[in-house]
Amino acid sequence: MKKINEIMTREVITISPHDTLQTAARKMRDYDIGFLPVYDGDKLVGVLSDRDIVIRALADGMDPKMKLPMPLVTSPAVYCFDDQTIDDATDLMNDNQIRRLVILDRGKKQLAGVITLGDLAVHVGDKMSGEVLQSVSVP
Repeated sequence: MKKINEIMTREVITISPHDTLQTAARKMRDYDIGFLPVYDGDKLVGVLSDRDIVIRALADGMDPKMKLPMPLVTSPAVYCFDDQTIDDATDLMNDNQIRRLVILDRGKKQLAGVITLGDLAVHVGDKMSGEVLQSVSVP
């Protein structure tokens, strides 16, 4: 059975709670991503998505130059360890209805990567990614 560390995206862009909404949006634009793990020093405090910025911040008229409001950050972050199986990751994604999953190094408890529906589609197959997509899309 394949392990998460065999298919995860290792290069992950993060954001600090001290950064602004605009900084988060620019990182998402510049790196063509829709998800940022939020780190305070070396501690994972949550995750921020493009949807959080648009639906929860801009739609409510928040100033994009303000420091990242912690109520926008989904916390605690759902995560898996890099030595767990892909089935473990997909179960967590299904159970929590999420499309992206933070991956931590078990030994160091530091960020190791991210698993997305795209990673599942490319490395595991469309059937598994389709099943996860279907389960996370149910209201």
